Amino acid sequence: MGRATAAFALLLILVGGGLLVAPWYGDAPKAAKTVDVVVKPGASLNAVTDQLEDAGLVTSDRHFRVLARVLGDGRPVKAGVYRFRVGDGWGNYLRMLQAGDVLSYRITIPEGWPAVLVADRLRAEKRLTGTIDVPAEGSVLPDTYDFQAGEPRAAVLKRMQAAMTRTLAELWKARKPTTVAKTPQEAITLASIVEKETSKAAERRLVAGVYSNRLRQGMRLDADPTIIYPLTKGRPLGRRIRLSEKNAVNDYNTYAMTGLPKGPIANPGRASIAAVLDPETTKALYFVADGSGGHVFADTLSQHNANVVKWFAIRKSRGEM
Repeated sequence: MGRATAAFALLLILVGGGLLVAPWYGDAPKAAKTVDVVVKPGASLNAVTDQLEDAGLVTSDRHFRVLARVLGDGRPVKAGVYRFRVGDGWGNYLRMLQAGDVLSYRITIPEGWPAVLVADRLRAEKRLTGTIDVPAEGSVLPDTYDFQAGEPRAAVLKRMQAAMTRTLAELWKARKPTTVAKTPQEAITLASIVEKETSKAAERRLVAGVYSNRLRQGMRLDADPTIIYPLTKGRPLGRRIRLSEKNAVNDYNTYAMTGLPKGPIANPGRASIAAVLDPETTKALYFVADGSGGHVFADTLSQHNANVVKWFAIRKSRGEM
């Protein structure tokens, strides 16, 4: 008798005896206890079956292997971390193993984070493996990404960068004639400043409009985040900006240069990139904080100076000056 025939005969005996029907086709309640099983790359069905029995998920590794060979479709099991429900049907376990229905986790990169913080977060995620360098500034799209335990950090970072490449290409293709960005890289650079200047969605296009006006008129951008970036690479400064830093001449400080910095100062989100490529039409050339988390905008320097006086009064009332 051939091996396949023998296995099938054993299956008929077992099923006929009512030993396998319930465990193979069972379906555990959603609230059932769960067990995590790590399947290593290249693991055989026999090895994984032993793991299932050790975890108390199957009562007979031999019966499970027979059923898997007879009722399964012959596909190999896939590596990863699986979360099985205790008491679920053995057929469900096999389906998950062959489909690669592994447990996934999520990692979030907030909008406006610099490259050093992106690298910090990936390095701190203990379920990832391998090493990474700090990515190029502005190359990562802030978003939430799924990953699997044991996945290389470099692979997750590559997905984040691919997402930025796709998003930038899509938005650049739809750019409006009113944008001052001459290249996609200029769009990312200006968007990173917009991202750092305002966290309010309703302000993004207006802030982009102000900076667009200043660039067209050859005015300095005078953006505080560009002072901080060469000092900390985007990490929090933790103190007030000094006058010497405001006057420092370097590749990023827009208080000491006209035009854009040499590159991005953070990783801007999709909305800030879109704002730069479709800025709001405005006559405003200035803005300052309004004390509520937003900004007040002005067309003229005299209006702006009056707004600055109000802002200083707010700060003084808070004991910040």
